[in-house]
Amino acid sequence: MESSHTLLEALLLGLHLFLILIVTARAKVPAIIVFGDSSVDAGNNNQVPTIARSNFLPYGRDFYGAKPTGRFCNGRLATDFISEAFSLRPFVAAYLDPAYNISDFAVGVTFASAGTGFDNATSDVLGVIPFWRELEYYKDYQKRLRAYLGDPKAIDTLINTLYIISIGTNDFLENYYAFSQRRTQYTIDAYQEFLIGIARNFIVDLHSLRARKISLAGLPPMGCMPLEEHKT
Repeated sequence: MESSHTLLEALLLGLHLFLILIVTARAKVPAIIVFGDSSVDAGNNNQVPTIARSNFLPYGRDFYGAKPTGRFCNGRLATDFISEAFSLRPFVAAYLDPAYNISDFAVGVTFASAGTGFDNATSDVLGVIPFWRELEYYKDYQKRLRAYLGDPKAIDTLINTLYIISIGTNDFLENYYAFSQRRTQYTIDAYQEFLIGIARNFIVDLHSLRARKISLAGLPPMGCMPLEEHKT
Protein backbone atom coordinates (compact mmCIF):
# COMPACT_ATOMS: atom_id res chain seq x y z
CA MET A 1 0.00 0.00 0.00
CA GLU A 2 1.25 3.54 0.73
CA SER A 3 4.37 2.54 2.65
CA SER A 4 5.74 0.39 -0.15
CA HIS A 5 6.12 3.26 -2.58
CA THR A 6 6.84 6.17 -0.26
CA LEU A 7 10.63 5.70 -0.19
CA LEU A 8 11.06 6.30 -3.91
CA GLU A 9 8.65 9.22 -3.78
CA ALA A 10 10.60 10.70 -0.88
CA LEU A 11 13.92 10.40 -2.70
CA LEU A 12 12.59 12.07 -5.83
CA LEU A 13 10.74 14.72 -3.88
CA GLY A 14 13.91 15.36 -1.90
CA LEU A 15 15.87 15.95 -5.11
CA HIS A 16 13.14 18.22 -6.45
CA LEU A 17 13.08 20.27 -3.28
CA PHE A 18 16.86 20.42 -3.13
CA LEU A 19 16.72 22.22 -6.46
CA ILE A 20 14.13 24.58 -4.97
CA LEU A 21 16.56 25.37 -2.18
CA ILE A 22 19.26 26.29 -4.68
CA VAL A 23 16.91 28.65 -6.52
CA THR A 24 15.44 30.25 -3.38
CA ALA A 25 18.56 30.19 -1.19
CA ARG A 26 18.64 33.97 -0.91
CA ALA A 27 14.90 34.40 -0.68
CA LYS A 28 12.96 35.22 2.44
CA VAL A 29 10.96 32.14 3.44
CA PRO A 30 9.12 32.63 6.75
CA ALA A 31 7.18 29.35 6.55
CA ILE A 32 6.61 26.11 4.65
CA ILE A 33 3.05 25.15 3.71
CA VAL A 34 2.44 21.69 2.29
CA PHE A 35 -0.35 19.93 0.40
CA GLY A 36 -0.39 16.37 -0.87
CA ASP A 37 -0.38 12.67 -0.06
CA SER A 38 1.71 10.21 1.99
CA SER A 39 4.96 11.67 0.67
CA VAL A 40 4.29 14.76 2.82
CA ASP A 41 1.65 13.69 5.38
CA ALA A 42 3.08 14.25 8.87
CA GLY A 43 0.17 12.71 10.75
CA ASN A 44 -3.12 14.16 9.55
CA ASN A 45 -4.45 10.69 8.83
CA ASN A 46 -4.08 9.83 12.51
CA GLN A 47 -7.20 11.95 13.00
CA VAL A 48 -9.14 10.32 10.15
CA PRO A 49 -11.01 6.99 10.31
CA THR A 50 -8.91 5.20 7.69
CA ILE A 51 -6.51 2.27 7.46
CA ALA A 52 -4.04 4.55 5.65
CA ARG A 53 -2.04 5.32 8.78
CA SER A 54 1.55 4.88 9.88
CA ASN A 55 1.29 5.70 13.60
CA PHE A 56 3.01 2.49 14.65
CA LEU A 57 6.54 1.08 14.62
CA PRO A 58 8.77 0.63 12.71
CA TYR A 59 7.56 3.95 11.27
CA GLY A 60 9.22 6.81 13.11
CA ARG A 61 12.00 4.75 14.67
CA ASP A 62 14.54 7.40 13.59
CA PHE A 63 12.32 10.39 14.38
CA TYR A 64 12.81 12.46 17.53
CA GLY A 65 12.10 10.24 20.51
CA ALA A 66 11.91 7.21 18.19
CA LYS A 67 8.15 7.59 18.00
CA PRO A 68 5.81 7.03 15.04
CA THR A 69 4.11 10.30 14.13
CA GLY A 70 2.04 9.34 11.13
CA ARG A 71 4.82 10.02 8.64
CA PHE A 72 5.19 7.21 6.10
CA CYS A 73 8.90 6.84 6.69
CA ASN A 74 11.40 5.86 9.38
CA GLY A 75 12.25 9.46 10.28
CA ARG A 76 11.69 12.86 8.78
CA LEU A 77 10.11 13.72 5.44
CA ALA A 78 11.77 15.70 2.67
CA THR A 79 9.66 18.71 3.65
CA ASP A 80 10.96 18.47 7.23
CA PHE A 81 14.53 18.77 5.95
CA ILE A 82 13.56 21.67 3.72
CA SER A 83 12.05 23.47 6.72
CA GLU A 84 15.25 23.01 8.69
CA ALA A 85 17.36 24.14 5.74
CA PHE A 86 15.49 27.46 5.79
CA SER A 87 16.34 27.81 9.50
CA LEU A 88 12.77 27.13 10.50
CA ARG A 89 11.65 24.19 12.66
CA PRO A 90 13.30 20.79 12.04
CA PHE A 91 9.92 19.37 11.04
CA VAL A 92 6.61 20.54 9.59
CA ALA A 93 3.61 19.89 11.85
CA ALA A 94 0.39 18.21 10.71
CA TYR A 95 -2.57 20.61 10.81
CA LEU A 96 -4.92 18.11 12.46
CA ASP A 97 -2.43 16.99 15.11
CA PRO A 98 -3.83 18.19 18.47
CA ALA A 99 -0.29 18.39 19.88
CA TYR A 100 0.34 21.56 17.84
CA ASN A 101 -1.30 24.97 17.60
CA ILE A 102 -1.09 28.12 15.52
CA SER A 103 2.24 29.17 17.05
CA ASP A 104 3.72 26.00 15.52
CA PHE A 105 1.81 26.30 12.25
CA ALA A 106 2.92 29.91 11.76
CA VAL A 107 6.31 28.65 10.53
CA GLY A 108 5.23 25.42 8.89
CA VAL A 109 2.17 23.25 8.39
CA THR A 110 1.10 20.32 6.24
CA PHE A 111 -2.48 19.62 5.21
CA ALA A 112 -1.48 16.44 3.35
CA SER A 113 -3.34 13.15 3.67
CA ALA A 114 -1.84 9.76 2.79
CA GLY A 115 -3.83 7.94 0.12
CA THR A 116 -5.37 11.02 -1.43
CA GLY A 117 -5.06 12.31 -4.98
CA PHE A 118 -6.14 15.07 -7.32
CA ASP A 119 -9.26 13.04 -8.13
CA ASN A 120 -11.95 12.95 -5.45
CA ALA A 121 -12.56 9.29 -6.32
CA THR A 122 -9.01 8.51 -5.19
CA SER A 123 -9.56 9.81 -1.67
CA ASP A 124 -12.75 7.73 -1.49
CA VAL A 125 -10.79 4.49 -1.93
CA LEU A 126 -9.28 4.64 1.57
CA GLY A 127 -11.60 7.21 3.10
CA VAL A 128 -8.97 9.94 3.46
CA ILE A 129 -8.98 13.72 3.14
CA PRO A 130 -9.82 14.84 -0.42
CA PHE A 131 -7.49 17.31 -2.08
CA TRP A 132 -10.11 20.08 -2.21
CA ARG A 133 -10.56 19.87 1.56
CA GLU A 134 -6.85 20.49 2.07
CA LEU A 135 -7.44 23.90 0.50
CA GLU A 136 -10.36 24.47 2.87
CA TYR A 137 -8.05 23.71 5.79
CA TYR A 138 -5.64 26.28 4.36
CA LYS A 139 -8.40 28.91 4.31
CA ASP A 140 -9.14 28.15 7.95
CA TYR A 141 -5.41 28.36 8.67
CA GLN A 142 -5.28 31.83 7.12
CA LYS A 143 -7.97 33.08 9.50
CA ARG A 144 -6.11 31.65 12.48
CA LEU A 145 -2.81 33.11 11.27
CA ARG A 146 -4.32 36.59 10.93
CA ALA A 147 -5.71 36.37 14.45
CA TYR A 148 -2.32 35.24 15.74
CA LEU A 149 0.05 37.56 13.84
CA GLY A 150 -2.22 40.43 12.87
CA ASP A 151 -3.15 41.21 9.28
CA PRO A 152 0.05 42.94 8.04
CA LYS A 153 2.45 40.27 9.28
CA ALA A 154 0.14 37.42 8.32
CA ILE A 155 -0.21 38.73 4.76
CA ASP A 156 3.56 39.16 4.46
CA THR A 157 4.04 35.59 5.71
CA LEU A 158 1.51 34.15 3.25
CA ILE A 159 3.05 35.95 0.30
CA ASN A 160 6.63 34.91 1.09
CA THR A 161 5.94 31.36 2.26
CA LEU A 162 7.14 28.40 0.18
CA TYR A 163 4.18 26.26 -0.90
CA ILE A 164 4.93 22.62 -1.72
CA ILE A 165 2.50 20.25 -3.45
CA SER A 166 3.35 16.55 -3.74
CA ILE A 167 0.50 14.39 -5.02
CA GLY A 168 -0.67 12.26 -7.93
CA THR A 169 0.66 8.70 -7.72
CA ASN A 170 -2.41 7.40 -5.89
CA ASP A 171 -4.64 8.58 -8.73
CA PHE A 172 -3.03 5.93 -10.89
CA LEU A 173 -1.91 3.19 -8.49
CA GLU A 174 -4.83 3.20 -6.04
CA ASN A 175 -7.54 4.35 -8.45
CA TYR A 176 -7.17 4.25 -12.25
CA TYR A 177 -5.26 0.97 -12.49
CA ALA A 178 -6.88 -0.60 -9.43
CA PHE A 179 -10.56 -0.06 -10.24
CA SER A 180 -12.53 0.03 -13.48
CA GLN A 181 -14.67 3.13 -12.91
CA ARG A 182 -12.23 5.73 -14.22
CA ARG A 183 -10.90 3.42 -16.93
CA THR A 184 -14.40 3.14 -18.39
CA GLN A 185 -14.74 6.92 -18.35
CA TYR A 186 -11.28 8.00 -19.55
CA THR A 187 -8.43 6.78 -21.68
CA ILE A 188 -5.11 7.14 -19.87
CA ASP A 189 -4.33 10.33 -21.83
CA ALA A 190 -7.76 11.78 -21.09
CA TYR A 191 -7.39 10.92 -17.40
CA GLN A 192 -4.06 12.72 -17.27
CA GLU A 193 -5.69 15.79 -18.80
CA PHE A 194 -8.47 15.50 -16.22
CA LEU A 195 -5.92 15.51 -13.40
CA ILE A 196 -3.94 18.36 -14.95
CA GLY A 197 -7.13 20.42 -15.01
CA ILE A 198 -7.65 19.81 -11.29
CA ALA A 199 -4.04 20.73 -10.57
CA ARG A 200 -4.34 23.91 -12.63
CA ASN A 201 -7.50 25.01 -10.83
CA PHE A 202 -5.94 24.25 -7.45
CA ILE A 203 -2.90 26.42 -8.19
CA VAL A 204 -5.10 29.25 -9.52
CA ASP A 205 -7.16 29.10 -6.32
CA LEU A 206 -4.03 28.95 -4.18
CA HIS A 207 -2.57 31.95 -5.99
CA SER A 208 -5.79 33.88 -5.38
CA LEU A 209 -5.25 33.19 -1.66
CA ARG A 210 -1.88 35.03 -1.75
CA ALA A 211 0.45 32.08 -2.49
CA ARG A 212 3.29 33.11 -4.78
CA LYS A 213 6.19 30.66 -4.31
CA ILE A 214 4.57 27.42 -5.40
CA SER A 215 6.29 24.12 -6.17
CA LEU A 216 4.31 21.28 -7.75
CA ALA A 217 6.44 18.14 -7.62
CA GLY A 218 6.34 15.80 -10.61
CA LEU A 219 5.39 12.13 -10.38
CA PRO A 220 8.10 9.49 -9.86
CA PRO A 221 8.57 6.51 -12.23
CA MET A 222 5.66 4.59 -10.77
CA GLY A 223 6.52 1.29 -12.44
CA CYS A 224 9.73 1.15 -10.40
CA MET A 225 7.93 1.36 -7.06
CA PRO A 226 7.87 -1.77 -4.88
CA LEU A 227 4.07 -1.56 -4.85
CA GLU A 228 4.07 -2.22 -8.60
CA GLU A 229 7.20 -4.34 -8.94
CA HIS A 230 5.84 -7.03 -6.63
CA LYS A 231 2.92 -7.53 -9.01
CA THR A 232 5.17 -8.66 -11.85
